[in-house]
Amino acid sequence: MIKFVVHNYENYQLLKFDILEGVMEPSELAQIKIPELDHSKGIIISGRGPIWLYAFLTHCLHPHPWLAIYDPRLNGAVVIERHSKKAPKVGNILMIPT
Repeated sequence: MIKFVVHNYENYQLLKFDILEGVMEPSELAQIKIPELDHSKGIIISGRGPIWLYAFLTHCLHPHPWLAIYDPRLNGAVVIERHSKKAPKVGNILMIPT
C-alpha cells in the first residue's frame, strides 16, 4: 500500500509518497490512486521506491507544465521534463524546503 501527501507551493506541488507495508509489488500499480493535483503547476516527486514506480508516476503526471524528481544526494529536485517555455530547464536542480 502507498500513501501520498501533497504540499502546495506558489509555483509547484510536492508529491511525497511512502510505501506503508514491506516491499511494493508491481501488481499494486493498478491500484494506485494519485491525489487531486493542480495541473497548472509543476510537480516534484519525492519518496523511496522502485524505479518502475517512478516511471509509472512520471507517466501519470505528464500533463503538468514540468516534472522533477527529488534526489537527497543533491538536496534538490532534478527537472526531468517540461512542457512550457516558462518552466525550469531540464537538468536544472531546484532547491526545495525540507
